[in-house]
Amino acid sequence: MSTFVFDAYGTLYDVYSVAEATEDAFPGHGETITQVWRLKQLEYTWLRSLMGRYVDFWEVTRESLVYTLDSLGLEYAPKTFDRILDRYLHLSPYPDALAALEALRAQGHTLAILSNGSQEMLDRLVANTGLKQALDAVISVDPSKMFKPSPGAYALVADTLGGTTDDVVFVSCNPFDVCGAKSFGFNVAWIERVPRQMMQDEVRAAAVVGPGTMFRLLRMQMDTLDLGPDFTIDTLTRLTELRTGA
Repeated sequence: MSTFVFDAYGTLYDVYSVAEATEDAFPGHGETITQVWRLKQLEYTWLRSLMGRYVDFWEVTRESLVYTLDSLGLEYAPKTFDRILDRYLHLSPYPDALAALEALRAQGHTLAILSNGSQEMLDRLVANTGLKQALDAVISVDPSKMFKPSPGAYALVADTLGGTTDDVVFVSCNPFDVCGAKSFGFNVAWIERVPRQMMQDEVRAAAVVGPGTMFRLLRMQMDTLDLGPDFTIDTLTRLTELRTGA
């Protein structure tokens, strides 16, 4: 049996489910806020890791929301800000997430999350959304004081669960995370939610490339770093079909 280790944000959980809250708070700006917020959130994890100035993911998420709203010139009350930020504790799981986890558990696999999220964020999220009972472990990068794709973050899997890199199938929809996990030595499954041809068609059809299209172009297409995934699938439920050899 294998150990399946999942990224949380964007893989099991739809980070764009915050859009309802952003649009409700700032009508007409919801999509832009949502996309810029996520872009800056990722950028801040990389900047802080490289600078050696770690703070946990809740603070990074807060900082990137402040940047987004201030850059757009949007005024906000503290209660409005807190209500939007709180959505990260109640993100919507992808529709196939629970079914995929339960199917893998039925096959006898060990299941875990490895996420940039702080331990408190992750514990509350999995409890709030019903995925907790399907997981053997929820691992935050906090002990490493480095965000993915730092090797120190991926090393926490063995520290927590034991085993070797050959035992692990790491699952992510984020190309930077796929490259990081592959570089570390894991077997990697990429959830390709925006196929290349679909992306190209979307760009060609757009009179103006909006923030959603730009995000999918920058953050949802596989990077060309010679660190591609071992498996490319379009849904989480197809993980049960993989032949990993582990």
